[in-house]
Amino acid sequence: MIFSILAVLALIISICIKERKKSLFVQSLSCLLESIYDFVITAYTGAVLSLINFIRTFIFMNKNKINKIVYIIILFFFESIIIVNCMFTWNGSISLLPTIGSIIRTYCLWQSNMTLVRISGITTGLFYGSYYIYYQSWFMVLGELTLLLVGIYAVLKNDIMKQRKIRKEVYE
Repeated sequence: MIFSILAVLALIISICIKERKKSLFVQSLSCLLESIYDFVITAYTGAVLSLINFIRTFIFMNKNKINKIVYIIILFFFESIIIVNCMFTWNGSISLLPTIGSIIRTYCLWQSNMTLVRISGITTGLFYGSYYIYYQSWFMVLGELTLLLVGIYAVLKNDIMKQRKIRKEVYE
């Protein structure tokens, strides 16, 4: 239970951080903690995906140090691993939820745009929240719901309202 609490807290905090590299560092920590928790509750698709996501997020933190072509290859590599993991850990259609969530999140984190990082919190909340409902992990459902709400709030505050303010200043 402690791993789930720490994983959710780290993920929620990461969505609130405005600097991409710091946000991704906290998200990588969240992935590691979530992986441990998923292994404990025997949610193996999620556990392996969380380990993959830990490595992915850690690599994405260092985007500026990686050649652009190699960085594109890394995206396709991780997206492929996510799909292969789904096939190997298949437990019925429930395995699609964390897989789809991870595919979307990988693409969003691969980008440099913090708006997409925040949006990935929304998609993660939806897909992983549904996954944890299946496993009756109610704390993680609550955590993913919180992530969903915090993600929506962060997008509204940092992206939508900010754009409206900029447009208003431009037209005045």
